[in-house]
Amino acid sequence: MPKRILLIGGPSTGKTTLLNHLEQLGYPCLEEISRQVISQAQKEGVDQLFLEKPLLFSELLRDARIEQHKDVDTYITDTVFIDRGIPDTVAYMDFIGQEYPEAFVQACKTYTYDIVFILPTWEKIHKVDQERYETFEQAQKIEKHLVQTYQNYGYNPIVVPMSPVEDRAAFILKTLALE
Repeated sequence: MPKRILLIGGPSTGKTTLLNHLEQLGYPCLEEISRQVISQAQKEGVDQLFLEKPLLFSELLRDARIEQHKDVDTYITDTVFIDRGIPDTVAYMDFIGQEYPEAFVQACKTYTYDIVFILPTWEKIHKVDQERYETFEQAQKIEKHLVQTYQNYGYNPIVVPMSPVEDRAAFILKTLALE
């Protein structure tokens, strides 16, 4: 069974760029699902699903991330990199003060990851777009919620240095003894 290596971090910290680079190096990578959920909601006329219906948005994300978690078992490889995990949904809801049912907590406990890397907020690369609307200050607060949430579930996120993508990938691969 492949190891599930998770990349987490606030919005606009370079996760997608790093994942794309790891994929170019030949590692299987599973992309962030929230952009798909947001895009689908926008097609249905809901501009910001997370802001308008945060619990529904989070349920859709949780369910999609559970499926993504299960999909890892179909890979014939030692390692699969994943952009964001199930506990992210809890961290974001805590960030906005949204209550959520126990099913979220159970999903975090049931579907676990082998190693978690966190990409810290980095003002130099932070930007906003159609799906990523958080300010840099909000991104910093989200990061704190992410770290706290993952620690609450027994993880010790490894901080990835703020450096060029090649160096970030090398750091991760060296930490995993894959380089």
